[in-house]
Amino acid sequence: MPSPFHEVRFPLALSYGSRGGPERRTEIVPLGSGDEERNSLWRHSRRSYDAGRALRSAEDVAVLIAFFEERRGPLYGFRWRDTFDHSSAAPGQAIAPTDQRLGTGDGTSRVFPLAKTYGAAFAPYARPITKPVAGSVVVAVGGVALAASAFALDATTGLVTLKAAPASGAVVTAGFLFDVPVRFATDRLAIDHQALRAGVVADIPVIEIRR
Repeated sequence: MPSPFHEVRFPLALSYGSRGGPERRTEIVPLGSGDEERNSLWRHSRRSYDAGRALRSAEDVAVLIAFFEERRGPLYGFRWRDTFDHSSAAPGQAIAPTDQRLGTGDGTSRVFPLAKTYGAAFAPYARPITKPVAGSVVVAVGGVALAASAFALDATTGLVTLKAAPASGAVVTAGFLFDVPVRFATDRLAIDHQALRAGVVADIPVIEIRR
């Protein structure tokens, strides 16, 4: 059973100024020869963020508390906008239907999951995108953009369903904006209002939800 999730984004005004990014889990085994072996324990990276640094006023604290309480702390997941990585396009570029490769047609398949690929020459990593922004997704088959009526998007899973199956060998691509599915990584908020006035705030950790 999927964990409970609210399709609501953490207030953007409180995520700007936060810090965070991807984490990997790697096992490093030193050998008697002085060499080492490295093994990746996680197939996908996991992102975490700290929203505490973005709080600037008592009003911000009130918004945070209301959001935290409605989510019941870490019980319900929610959307998070990574201010540095939320688009299929390169920084500063507009999204285009040819931004990211989703797969290749076989004449039968119509469902393609959204993904964003990092790197190219050595070991590119395809990151599943499960929380696209509704209305932002554009799709192309064989480099030709599709009309919005030619596909359907499930914005809660990131699955794109084409009205017609692409021909065998046709490359399916897409452009999109996206959020990160996260939850609070703590059951407790401890915010010192006096410290807030001095510019010092507590950590407010959130962590990516992976299914």
